[in-house]
Amino acid sequence: MRARRRTGLVAYYALGLVFGTLLVKGELVSWFRIQEMFHFEGIHMFGVFALAMPVAILSVQALKRSHARTLEGEIVQVEPKTMGRGIRYVAGGLLFGAGWALTGACPGPLFALLGANAGGGVFVVPIAAALLGTWAYGVLRPRLPH
Repeated sequence: MRARRRTGLVAYYALGLVFGTLLVKGELVSWFRIQEMFHFEGIHMFGVFALAMPVAILSVQALKRSHARTLEGEIVQVEPKTMGRGIRYVAGGLLFGAGWALTGACPGPLFALLGANAGGGVFVVPIAAALLGTWAYGVLRPRLPH
């Protein structure tokens, strides 16, 4: 089981490396592309987002139908999403968007940004902020309306 887990982790790291490279080469982590999107001056990012939705839908359906398993051997299960009140989505979206617009860095590819920039030390700040925000959510989660 350990050998299988190690092999699986190596595969995940390799896929992460390929995905990060695609993000960088496709200019999806470019500060200029992100600013271009927020100023509605280019369609590059919007086109990627439009393609991401069908890819995500097809991927989740493939996971469900193939009865894919985790490294521990458990079947991957996607729990149905329960929708709540709109205010938390609006507040969360505004907070996320404000951070994204101010830093020019989406939280998803932060490590790709760090690895892609030779003088990428500046991305340590958004990474630290993302980790702090994740920690704060974990602490406050029991008190938040879910």
